[in-house]
Amino acid sequence: MRPLRPRFVRSLTGLLPLLLALPAFGVACTTESQMSAGQRAILEQAARSLAANIAGGDTAAVKAQTISAVAARFSGIAESIQSVSPSIQHATVTIEALYQLDATDLAMPADAQFFCGLPGSSLIVEMTIPQLPPGTYAFALLRATGVDHPQQISMILANDPSGSATWKLAGLFTRPMTMGGHDGVWFWQQAREYAAKKQSWDAWFYYQTAQFLLQPVDFLTSPNLQKLRTEAEKIRPSGLPGAAPLELIADDQNYDITDIHTGEFTGHLDLIVTYRSAPNLDPVAARAQVTAIMRALLQFHPELAEAFHGLWVYASALGNQTPFALELPMDQIQATAPPAGQHSTVTHLQGKQAS
Repeated sequence: MRPLRPRFVRSLTGLLPLLLALPAFGVACTTESQMSAGQRAILEQAARSLAANIAGGDTAAVKAQTISAVAARFSGIAESIQSVSPSIQHATVTIEALYQLDATDLAMPADAQFFCGLPGSSLIVEMTIPQLPPGTYAFALLRATGVDHPQQISMILANDPSGSATWKLAGLFTRPMTMGGHDGVWFWQQAREYAAKKQSWDAWFYYQTAQFLLQPVDFLTSPNLQKLRTEAEKIRPSGLPGAAPLELIADDQNYDITDIHTGEFTGHLDLIVTYRSAPNLDPVAARAQVTAIMRALLQFHPELAEAFHGLWVYASALGNQTPFALELPMDQIQATAPPAGQHSTVTHLQGKQAS
């Protein structure tokens, strides 16, 4: 069984063809407390109806409640519904936040930036929605709780441009509320503890997990999320894979590590590592490479054994080949030993670009 990469965001695919990003003017946000009772009731009804069909896995019903431009390219949303539905069929769904977004003054699709004040506070929630066509929209954040894997469900709703004056789905985003049995606040607290102990790799990946769980959609930010990112950047380790890969020399072979992130497997938090492998590796050779990479990572960052249940390593080959993947708990990795006379080193080569 392979772990799901913890990214479930579905963009506003199909609203209109992409144009050059332009600064947006004439947009406004109305918070829930500023809406009339009638406005709130209509939005809540639309959001709850969609949430019920999502929880029931009824993709046809959701598609019928979707604006035509998005319904024409519905496969991404359908995949999200099929993925999240088993987790929330018996959940209690609550509406966490509602915002009405006025973009009627836009002349053409543009990156629209909305500033939404929090009731009774000077704090501002900021949303920057890319390539938003002119129109009237709403953002609804719902939480499905009381189940083993609680979820956040975020929706962009649009006033149906066909003239029926009803709210329909224009974008769907789902994201878990917990990983490894813990929520984002717990990961934030643990990240601070690891940072205090100078365990920067543990701290960095816990900060990233906290941000993923606490930020319902990538286009929304708040003062708390900005504070979280600022803390994380202060302890960012050098040499993480990004524009350039992390080059790892394990058992006298060179490997390009192209991605590292956290993920959940059988209820435990693992660190997931992807590296470039040669094509057509037989399973024996692939397993030898993967276990060598695991040992090398723990050799240079032994603190990982404290923070994670195990390592997943993916051998990502070019072409359409199915990548080899292996997960091992930390104690099994530590129990293995490299062949006699072989060694491991790790460097970061800025000149090599990750694909």
